[in-house]
Amino acid sequence: MRLLLIRHGQTPHNVTGALDTAHPGAGLTPLGHAQAAAVPAAVAKEEISGIYASTLVRTQLTAAPLAAALGMDVRVRDGLEEVSAGSLELRSDTDAVHAYVGCLASWMRGDLDRSVPGGSTGHDFHSRYDRALRSIAADHDAEDTVVVFSHGAAIRVYTALAARLDPEVSTELRIMNTGMSVLEGDPATGWELAQWSGEPLGGLDLEDRLAHDTTGESAEEALDD
Repeated sequence: MRLLLIRHGQTPHNVTGALDTAHPGAGLTPLGHAQAAAVPAAVAKEEISGIYASTLVRTQLTAAPLAAALGMDVRVRDGLEEVSAGSLELRSDTDAVHAYVGCLASWMRGDLDRSVPGGSTGHDFHSRYDRALRSIAADHDAEDTVVVFSHGAAIRVYTALAARLDPEVSTELRIMNTGMSVLEGDPATGWELAQWSGEPLGGLDLEDRLAHDTTGESAEEALDD
């Protein structure tokens, strides 16, 4: 299977740096809608068999233009949500950001026992995200290409763990809004990272250089702020 994990378009909290991970979550900014509108052309060469999104509003809004272009439905799947910020929810202060991102970095380095304050461990996150992808894989053939609209931290952590990336490499990965991780394989036999596109799929004209995008920055960048 070819799995395209695409981050949602920009939200107001991606501009301010607030840790927005709870339901239903924020919608998209005008730039976020423009980023979403650029996705169909960017993936036009892919033979897509299914489109999925998390239960948070922003992923479903980002998936909508691709679904409309292909005449397909967006299938909302529980388990694809962002890494929960727990008691840090909607905070944007340095202490909160460092606590959240520091935990993500630990997970990418293999320490899955560590917990986000008031939130889940790495084991909890990986289990529920992997379970969601397994359920998606079960609905498709091995040669299918599937698009999953998900979240910055979740995509970075899952890719690092599933593709067994070098920790020093994984903690330096960043993924802007509508950036993409492409995994090939399946949940049973394992995944290989075929492509990492940290920039918006529509190009750098759709980047917001002034945004404080906590869940899209690399762990190294966020911890250095």
